[in-house]
Amino acid sequence: MTTNNDLEFMSQAVEVAKEARLRSSPNPWVGAVVVSEGKIISTAATGSHGELHAEAQALSEAGEKARGATLYTTLEPCSHQGLTGPCTEAIMSSEISRVVIAIKDPDEKVSGSGIDTLLEAGIEVELGPGAPEVLEQLASYLHHRNTGFPYVVLKLAATLDGRIAAPDGTSTWITGEEARADVHLLRAESDAVCVGAGTVRTDDPQLTVRAIKGKDPRRIVVGDIPDEALVQPAESWTGDLNDLLNNLGSQGVLQLLVEGGADVAGRFHREGLIDRYIIYIAPALLGGDDGKALFSGTGAPTMEQIQRGRFTSITQLGNDVRIDLILEEN
Repeated sequence: MTTNNDLEFMSQAVEVAKEARLRSSPNPWVGAVVVSEGKIISTAATGSHGELHAEAQALSEAGEKARGATLYTTLEPCSHQGLTGPCTEAIMSSEISRVVIAIKDPDEKVSGSGIDTLLEAGIEVELGPGAPEVLEQLASYLHHRNTGFPYVVLKLAATLDGRIAAPDGTSTWITGEEARADVHLLRAESDAVCVGAGTVRTDDPQLTVRAIKGKDPRRIVVGDIPDEALVQPAESWTGDLNDLLNNLGSQGVLQLLVEGGADVAGRFHREGLIDRYIIYIAPALLGGDDGKALFSGTGAPTMEQIQRGRFTSITQLGNDVRIDLILEEN
């Protein structure tokens, strides 16, 4: 039975998992907490690819104090041999008496087998505390494991009147430093970033992580890339966007950040390939209809066919506002 303490300690595990977000991919960013007699003994997050998973690391740090304790983990422990040993073996060897898990791991190598292994060993298992928070935290990992495609995030920056570029094509800079730093964090959280060739020709972006500490994503350009473009080294893509996502997913890309421009954004949008929209709105107005709109191409012809969704968060970043949107499924 889930208790308030279970929710509290799982919340700690969710917080710890944030430490792994920029380092663990293609593994999930997991947090683990070991608790004995109502006190936290150790915490850990998943290491870089090939390093210890969160559960094994937390148990190693707890040592003998893990005997008879409770382990809280945001994702079902693995039960197979990979680059590291099964976390279920580490749990059983530690003589943990109870394991509280937020959600099952949909990966075909796990998918309930970790829970079954623990139950067969006589360890009490509680599933579900903190599930809503972890489903959000691991959205891109879960989407990839369930669909084989990367989780696609579209990022656009616009004026209050919905323009992403002036009539002459210029768009640098619509938003302020805080919003631009947030975009760099999005890049660091993504395994790959994609823009159109028009954006490369007009803005000549680097698409690297510079405002924060993090690794640069793979750079993909839809269309041809000039040899001297700052985005280099980058990969050119000229085929179907579904094929692009299929290729990236098979290569372990969990999250793809699409940064526009309007042509590429419109293509991804109309083909229903975007999982989350992130729009940065600046307190600025171009004041006409001749600037570049968020999406090129045709949109919904009537209000009855408009696509609606829900704002998952609205965040103030300096003078700008970040709006996260998920569309409703049709």
